Amino acid sequence: MGVTAAEVWQALERVMDPEIPVVSVVEMGIVRNVVVDERGVAVTMTPTFAGCPALDVMRRDIEAAVRGLGAACVVQTVLSPPWTTEWISETGREKLRRFGLAPPPRLSGGPADVTFFEPAPCPRCGSTRTQLRNAFGPTLCRMIWYCDDCRDAFEQFKAL
Repeated sequence: MGVTAAEVWQALERVMDPEIPVVSVVEMGIVRNVVVDERGVAVTMTPTFAGCPALDVMRRDIEAAVRGLGAACVVQTVLSPPWTTEWISETGREKLRRFGLAPPPRLSGGPADVTFFEPAPCPRCGSTRTQLRNAFGPTLCRMIWYCDDCRDAFEQFKAL
């Protein structure tokens, strides 16, 4: 076989999140582990939500990327520990911002039991003169904000 874990990680960097095609499943923190042995490659992934509608697409794309290296692949989905926005890489956060999605705030001190909606910086103009318009966005993981300066609506990932 001859494939290394580093080569697998590199291939997985090109597997894009089906819902946000500018960020990879690695940058989103969805891929948790890669193990290479004589049988092939085992990839462990944790979806952003247990009922994520893109789960099968991600699994298929991950398997295809590894098979493209000439290796057999098994993708294991684990839900514990649950995915957290803390797993999004700094590169992923910047790509989200450039795409027009405000990255979630970093959690200080662990999981958020109570959500305090600090002003989300506008991903277009950088202003913090923003207002939460709807805590329920187009997907479970997003909410809708409005910027008073550039007068544009934008989405922000919820901190989980």
